Amino acid sequence: MISKSYVLAAALTLFAASTHAQSPSTQSPSPREALLVVTKQSHALAIVDALSLRVLAHVPIGEDPHEVVVGPDHRTAFISNYGEGTLHTLARVDLVNQKPLPPVDLSPLVGAHGIFLHDGSLWVTTEGSKSLAVINPATSRVTSVLGTGQDKTHLVWVSPDGKKIVASNAGSRTMSIFDQVEIKPTVVPGAPAPPASYTHAGWHHTLIPVGEAAEGFAVSPDARELWVGNADGTISLINLVTEKVQDILHPGIVGANRLKFTPDGRLVIVTTHTGKDLVIIDSRNHAVVKRIPIEQRGASGIQIEPNGKRAFIACPRDHYVAVVDLTKLEMIGRIDAGREPDGLAWWTY
Repeated sequence: MISKSYVLAAALTLFAASTHAQSPSTQSPSPREALLVVTKQSHALAIVDALSLRVLAHVPIGEDPHEVVVGPDHRTAFISNYGEGTLHTLARVDLVNQKPLPPVDLSPLVGAHGIFLHDGSLWVTTEGSKSLAVINPATSRVTSVLGTGQDKTHLVWVSPDGKKIVASNAGSRTMSIFDQVEIKPTVVPGAPAPPASYTHAGWHHTLIPVGEAAEGFAVSPDARELWVGNADGTISLINLVTEKVQDILHPGIVGANRLKFTPDGRLVIVTTHTGKDLVIIDSRNHAVVKRIPIEQRGASGIQIEPNGKRAFIACPRDHYVAVVDLTKLEMIGRIDAGREPDGLAWWTY
């Protein structure tokens, strides 16, 4: 017969072994999923464990960092160095080894801000040059440039098929939409026909007027609707098929900053420059579902984890990242990632 004392001792031994196996000292220093937080005043990228919400590292990322994206190798982060449209670099971070890498020089383009990864290339707004740059992350070379001719070209989105580009022009109160088209050479009557090789892919540029200081926008998961936040408290709804404004919402969000659809497309999350609430809007009936108190002096970047359960909201003037439960629609915590958090990204590897 096995004694009770023997069973208890065995259980304690197993418990101790389990506790030791789960202790931070025996785990890999990098998580399988992490939240990346650009901290502007700290000039650092914070790497935050997605499960414990513990900050694992702060990596230097240069002057005036703003937006961040994970590169196609799933181990390198690229961060725009903005400088109010004057700087000319992207910072790079080795996420696995948690250390800075040499920056990407965009010269002569200046003012990198918005950044989007598509099909292995980085699309970057270069605000000071009124343009979009396409960058090969492997070579750190600018491969092409699209000019918007608009003031403060701020954020950018690329459709899954790569045939439609959207950018906000906050200084010109417009949205740029680029559609991929086939460019054919001009045929002059009586002249020899140009070679077939002169036909190539190009872009048709459409400008759509929106509201004042419209910089933040979100595209629906089906890529049919574009929601644009305006400083006057309205949201412009643009049909991306017809490329026309189809509605203007009045949800009372003064200084709308960033917008993001939940993965199921049911809700739109909106932050404001000056308000205290995170505003949740039903994408179908356009009604405000809830206003969630999350900060005192405005919020900016939004990141939703892939399973759609939590949203992370950068509150730069209050110097923390709010954690919001998207099922209960309430703030459940905050992350002290560094001074003035702004751009956010999700790292899965």
